[in-house]
Amino acid sequence: MSDAAVKSNPTEDMIASLTMPAATWAADARHDALGRLRAMGLPQRRDEYWKYTRPDTLTQVGAPKATVLETDEEPMFDAVDRLRIVFVDGVFDAAASDDLSLEGLTIERLAAADSDLHWAKGLYGVLETNGQTPVERPLAALNTAFATDGILIHVTGKVSKPVNLVYQYKSDSSDVILHHCIKLDAGAEMTLLENGPAAARFNKVMEVEVADNASFHHIRAQGRDHERRAATHIFTRLGTESAFRSFTMTVNGVLTRNDCVIELTGDDAIAHVAGACVGDGDFHHDDTVFITHDAVNCQSRQVFKKVLRNGATGVFQGKILVKEDAQKTDGYQISQSLLLDGDSQFLAKPELEIYADDVACSHGSTSGAIDEDALFYLRSRGVPENEATDLLTLAFLAEAVDEIDHEELREDMTARLGAWLLRHRS
Repeated sequence: MSDAAVKSNPTEDMIASLTMPAATWAADARHDALGRLRAMGLPQRRDEYWKYTRPDTLTQVGAPKATVLETDEEPMFDAVDRLRIVFVDGVFDAAASDDLSLEGLTIERLAAADSDLHWAKGLYGVLETNGQTPVERPLAALNTAFATDGILIHVTGKVSKPVNLVYQYKSDSSDVILHHCIKLDAGAEMTLLENGPAAARFNKVMEVEVADNASFHHIRAQGRDHERRAATHIFTRLGTESAFRSFTMTVNGVLTRNDCVIELTGDDAIAHVAGACVGDGDFHHDDTVFITHDAVNCQSRQVFKKVLRNGATGVFQGKILVKEDAQKTDGYQISQSLLLDGDSQFLAKPELEIYADDVACSHGSTSGAIDEDALFYLRSRGVPENEATDLLTLAFLAEAVDEIDHEELREDMTARLGAWLLRHRS
């Protein structure tokens, strides 16, 4: 038999290593996703949207081991009054979680929902499927097919406090697949917080349906275990006069790929997505964003800042697609990196594709070092060089962090970024 005949198929090898959860109301969506995964195949380096990021460790059978970090740092968001939902190695921890009841919403676990008429049947896998065009996202299809658990949130009113998804891991070989569905009814509003390293390898999909006049706020902190790997996807569809705001802070992590796919389908909708990351050494961080304007007078913002040192790599791939009838579109995109040495690199691919003629769209991408004049000014005023560098670095990250509406959380994010810089001073 020839070598070609016995050569393994990475996609089929991955499928064979996983078990699809028992048939439920999501069975059709799971089988459809499996068919799409087989048709697409897992991502490879030659794929256009993976040319800057090696997907090998995200697609191999079994997670590479990742040492669990022991830290005495205060847990993220602990100062905030919130409803905590805890997963440990991808398994819901009822003892560590709060009671899953809060006025204005209902919360269920994906693994426990069993009604054939469940509301999530109209959402699970739907936005993920839409998000496969025009760019294929095989890891998201893999997730829809094989996700073992997740949270289903139906928001019917204005929720009084945030819901916090906390991801912990104890096994250095944990391989976790979670899928969340969030549906906001007309006029509803909620804030979702996410934090924690989650697993040695983490594959997460979140589908968010935001109805007319509803608002969804999302703040995420990824870190601090350095050897972890993650591939996350957010798929969002926005109705008339609705709002979606998402901010992600990432510190450490040998490989992180965050995809965000947003459809503005209702007039006067707003979508803001931002991120701030800091990386040192063996660190690869990829933000890939695709925003489609398909309605009148909508606004989108993409603001991404990356601070890199000691050979770290940052990637940004961002696209704004404006369809023919999406007049009065306001699209803004900026991606910038601050390279603290000559060994790090920033790879950017900003894109605009516009078919309407009455729009205001802009994009820009820059990469550079610390401003020597500003550094000299601070040092001439008696500020030590390390402290001056940290101050200028935080000022560089500020535009992204300022996208957080919540003042207390914004200050906490800034403080934690400052603490990371202090720990990593040369």
